[in-house]
Amino acid sequence: MFELDQFPPLSLLILPLLLVLLVNKILSPSQSSSYVLPKSYPLVGSFLAFRKHQKDFLQWIASILNSSPSSTFILKRPLGEQQIFTSNPANVECILKTHFSIYQKGASYSIALQDLLGHGIFNSDGHEWKFQRQVASHEFNTKSLRKFVDHVVDTELKDRLIPILSNAAKHRTVLDLQDILKRFAFDNICMLAFGYDPEYLAPSLPEAPFAAAFEEAVQISSQRLRSFFPFTWKIQRLLDIGSERKLRIAVSQVREFARTLVKRKKMELADYEGNSLPESNLDLLSRFLASGHVDEHFVTDIVISFILAGRDTTSAALTGFFWLLSKNPRAEEEILKEITPKRNGGGCNTEQQQSVFDEVRHLLYTHASLCESMRLYPPVPVDDKEAIADDVLPDGTEVKKGTRVAYHPYAMGRSEKLWGKDWPNYRPERWLERETTAPNSAAAEGEVEEGKWKFIQRDPFSYPVFQAGPRMCLGKEMAFLQMKRVVAAVLSRFRVVPLVADDFEPVFVPNLTIMMKGGFPVRIEERMTSI
Repeated sequence: MFELDQFPPLSLLILPLLLVLLVNKILSPSQSSSYVLPKSYPLVGSFLAFRKHQKDFLQWIASILNSSPSSTFILKRPLGEQQIFTSNPANVECILKTHFSIYQKGASYSIALQDLLGHGIFNSDGHEWKFQRQVASHEFNTKSLRKFVDHVVDTELKDRLIPILSNAAKHRTVLDLQDILKRFAFDNICMLAFGYDPEYLAPSLPEAPFAAAFEEAVQISSQRLRSFFPFTWKIQRLLDIGSERKLRIAVSQVREFARTLVKRKKMELADYEGNSLPESNLDLLSRFLASGHVDEHFVTDIVISFILAGRDTTSAALTGFFWLLSKNPRAEEEILKEITPKRNGGGCNTEQQQSVFDEVRHLLYTHASLCESMRLYPPVPVDDKEAIADDVLPDGTEVKKGTRVAYHPYAMGRSEKLWGKDWPNYRPERWLERETTAPNSAAAEGEVEEGKWKFIQRDPFSYPVFQAGPRMCLGKEMAFLQMKRVVAAVLSRFRVVPLVADDFEPVFVPNLTIMMKGGFPVRIEERMTSI
């Protein structure tokens, strides 16, 4: 065996190195320090830290941001690349509004999602994005579309969701509520986008081919975005192996199915040229085609983008909402008071239920409860852009051209700086204040009576759940309308009881949207006619 003292030059190199490492260990901050950046090494950057936190990457980045004095830090990527993460509202405003033209989707993002989304509105920049935004914005602002959305949601509630929950309550069946909500949202958005009903929430809970292919395409596309070494998926794509082969097949099925629907819709509309659309053709695809946008690639890309946005965001938001509500019975009781003000101890007949649907726009406590759940579990927990020019963020962080810059709604919702020391608490009242009214004649002089709730709007750059600036979500109001309809319909009839241990804490993982790991097993209970 070789001995170290046989090689004096080698020992002279190693001993000083060991001494330096020992001193560095003694002087370096401990892991319990309030602000510890991930260690970085030559060539691989912070890959080792990334690998260690692969399963809790979202929470790990949030903890670093919320311990950072500037709410910003730089993650070192391989080969000298950097990625900036921030939860600083001033920086978010700079990215999404002030310097909007500098921070775009960028090549790496667009390439990762191009197979699925093509050049759709959520995967494009510049003039291409602006044109699609104008086209979509016009349609989203029409009263007829809003009426169509009302009809689609109400039909799906009455004919599918409520009967499934009622049957589960009757037979004490365990449901994965996350899956049920995704199916509900998928049926809704397909009807809105294509005028096509995949019947994904049929009583048998079928595996609809289009839905399954779409799910797989989204999952693998999301893996592309999260990859620390993007060249690995690019090699797989080149060789048509592994997950990239699965993605190619899934995307082919999705886009072929979408093209078939586009062709079919063109034929349906041919007889209505120059006339107003019939009520059966009020979906987005029909509207785009009828307004002269007949290029199949264009309408396919934009409609697939809206399916992605509408399928996962509302179901993710509602999953987090029902979980938090199950742990906060007082908030649930306040919602019940609001959605069924004249209920007989919790019961609700069909006529009363219909009136609730008509009035969901005015359910302020319910609206605040949804905002509060999305603060803690935002459907899109992190969103990143690429700088196309050098810039300096308001907190002084230098941004070089080509750098990925991510703002982090998940971390922002857990920030003591933004929400106070009680940020871990689910408290819808932080979004509300009571209107004050003059005392009536029976009240003591000088007293003030509590009035109705008044909703407090938050700075969109402190709460960028629906983005902000020019890319503000077009479907925000429709999403709230749909979610409040679901909440009113479900809670007025049922209790949602999670089947988990008392000390259970769900793990939410990021794909393109947030998801509860392992699903959300629940038992449904019919509300009693008297409480």
